[in-house]
Amino acid sequence: MAIGTLDWVRAAERLDLLAEPVARAVAGLDGVEVAEIDPTLADTAAFCERYGVDPAESANCVIVAAKRGGEVRYAACVVLATTRADVNGVVRRHLDARKISFAPQGDAVGLTGMEYGGITPLGLPEEWPVLVDEAVAAHPGVVIGSGVRHSKLALPGAVLADLKTAEVLRLAN
Repeated sequence: MAIGTLDWVRAAERLDLLAEPVARAVAGLDGVEVAEIDPTLADTAAFCERYGVDPAESANCVIVAAKRGGEVRYAACVVLATTRADVNGVVRRHLDARKISFAPQGDAVGLTGMEYGGITPLGLPEEWPVLVDEAVAAHPGVVIGSGVRHSKLALPGAVLADLKTAEVLRLAN
């Protein structure tokens, strides 16, 4: 997949560039590529500028904590970098939560086994829903985190939409 100026290779060939749960998840997936990047440029805007990636080809994954009746459930929301997930509206209602917020950094890192700023929907805990915006699901090729800050993944949006716990919704507002 030729996105930006990066040297992409099959992710299965460079498991050393992935967080452990991501490496396990990509083992059975086709069309997933990885590229090494400068970890200081992992944040979306800096990454896109340095590596010539259009923000409309970049997807962000955020972890939310949905609360209802003393119970906390986590979910991932995946949207294009040019949009924002409607967390307090669409996501909160979909998860039937009374209150919803972005998961605290320590919780997100500890529960996923991934680095903050590199969290990706691939390899998340099996009980977590992965809410994929319809624009991401339909995209022919997006760049997303790899579980670590020193690389990125490129894959068709359909790969994310086909994850076992994925649900495709209109998330962006």
